[in-house]
Amino acid sequence: MSLQDLYQEIILDHGKSPRNFGELDPYTHEAEGFNPLCGDQVRLMVRIADGKIEDLKFSGHGCAISTASASMMTQLLKGKSVEDALKLVDKFRKAMTEDGDHGDMGELGCLSGVREFPNRVKCATLAWHALKSAVTTGGKVTTE
Repeated sequence: MSLQDLYQEIILDHGKSPRNFGELDPYTHEAEGFNPLCGDQVRLMVRIADGKIEDLKFSGHGCAISTASASMMTQLLKGKSVEDALKLVDKFRKAMTEDGDHGDMGELGCLSGVREFPNRVKCATLAWHALKSAVTTGGKVTTE
């Protein structure tokens, strides 16, 4: 299996069987994200206690890239401090938009190929924008 095939398999797996999909009750922070270009919508619910993300879930609908990115993000950020989560949001955004070495991205590295397709970058980063909004200002975000 080639690296490209492996990456495709990871995206399809998370897209078809997203982790942490559904409603979180109770939650302390929430944001909604919308990509008007393709119609992807995400609602992110986060429970934060003592500066750490105890739990987070997402709901909504979108393409395989949007769903896979949200699924991987929720797995990665559970248990992280809000400060570390915001650093990862910035690192992920840069990895999706800027060339260069971004360090070990783990499973998220499979999404790096979307950098070649600017419209798909918005799909990959939608949940991440929603997370940043949820833990800072709340409300709704858009990729436009």
